[in-house]
Amino acid sequence: MQQTRLSGQALPAGEPPADDLDDFDSLVRLHRPRIFRFLLASLRNRETAENLTQDCFVRAYQARHQFRGASSVGTWFMHIAANLVRHHESSSRLKFWRRNLQADADIGDLGRAIPDQQQSPEDLALIQEQVQAIWSAAARLPARQRTVFLLRFVEDMDLLEIAEVTGMKEGTVKTHLFRALQSVRIRVEGTK
Repeated sequence: MQQTRLSGQALPAGEPPADDLDDFDSLVRLHRPRIFRFLLASLRNRETAENLTQDCFVRAYQARHQFRGASSVGTWFMHIAANLVRHHESSSRLKFWRRNLQADADIGDLGRAIPDQQQSPEDLALIQEQVQAIWSAAARLPARQRTVFLLRFVEDMDLLEIAEVTGMKEGTVKTHLFRALQSVRIRVEGTK
């Protein structure tokens, strides 16, 4: 992937420089799929993920003058999204609704997107079961472990990016990732 450099930071190809926050619509179009995917994987509720995605960009727009360019715009958006997940999960007034709402995200759709067309129906079914088991195990992780796990394996972020997004030290990220992987492995192997 081609990178653009600004203030010593590598930016994904196609991302406008930090001082080009005036074209906010383009930034939203570029980063919305990734933010939504992270929120959906974190919360497993499509409506909530859509609402928080919108809220993420509203907050970013309102605070755009505070963006200093110390990280990429995408990392800044992801940091806002991670904070929204933490706030959403800790909000006591929403606990009632979370208990009563069923996860309406069809995680099976994510499993169907992984295999190629040359696999047998049995192989496809097995892969879908494995993906579902991983998602179920990830959903049971403590909040910080789940966030680190999703940023690493859904968003393919490296440890330093995850540390930036979460505000944790790199060593703390490694610890949470290690524990998350251990828990997911144990739960997935227990379902076999």
